[in-house]
Amino acid sequence: MTFAMTDGVPFIFMENALYLPNLKKDKKPQKKSSSKYMKELLQIAIKAAIAAGAEIMNVYAGKIAVTLKSDSSPLTIADEQANTIINNYLKTTPFPIISEENKQVSYATRKQWERCWMVDPLDGTKEFIKRNGEFTVNIALIEQGKPVLGVIYVPVTKTLYYAIVSDTKAYKIELSKHQFTNQLFQDCMEIHPQTTNNSILTIVGSRSHHSKETSDFIHSLKAQGKEINLISKGSSLKFCEVAEGNANIYPRFAPTMEWDTAAGHAICSAVGLKVMQQQQAEELHYNKKNLLNPYFIVQ
Repeated sequence: MTFAMTDGVPFIFMENALYLPNLKKDKKPQKKSSSKYMKELLQIAIKAAIAAGAEIMNVYAGKIAVTLKSDSSPLTIADEQANTIINNYLKTTPFPIISEENKQVSYATRKQWERCWMVDPLDGTKEFIKRNGEFTVNIALIEQGKPVLGVIYVPVTKTLYYAIVSDTKAYKIELSKHQFTNQLFQDCMEIHPQTTNNSILTIVGSRSHHSKETSDFIHSLKAQGKEINLISKGSSLKFCEVAEGNANIYPRFAPTMEWDTAAGHAICSAVGLKVMQQQQAEELHYNKKNLLNPYFIVQ
């Protein structure tokens, strides 16, 4: 066991795992609406995402061993190691964590949570295995069923997207290395969705999860006389494409889980976009009894 410091926070190395003491547990949390407190939470989430991204790239550089989970979805050691790192950062906050790679807590307990973290430590595992670079780290803070903060990190390009929804702004920055510094808040670029009605409608779809329903949706738009430009992306990058104006709409008519969408939903909400359920005039909800999302459209 060895002791060190990172960003002024003590941590302990135990069997190659990073443990950050739960410093905030002993303190009375600041007022939930506090802008300063939200920025502190954002910093923790960004640090966690970047650190996880660095570890993912360490695995990416070597041979990737793949196992299958009970639902036949792929799992790699990168998923597991990134999850450990993120959990250790987020456990310094007062809020419980829902992660794809954590053992899920019963809804009887979860429904009592006003706030919780929603995490996908490696979104786009199929893209990771294919080595096409289109995978992300997703971290969101949920408050009463709505995402209020979101961080998406793209390890291959070292690109970071983040937003606090109440600020009504979202940002992007390409880092020089997998390292957090306060300078990133000065060097970041504000992103915006498209605001003009172009003659061509750009739709972003899934790289690995295309569906007949999506094809039917695209054909229905063409039947209305729309000229369609279709692009494909993996992971939560599809949300980013719409949020920064590279696409007009992202229809998702294939299964997703809450951790797949929460961070992207937050970033889109911050720039005025909606993530609407396909069959109801409501946005996606989080920390539901069933963590499976309904089909949805981002625009």
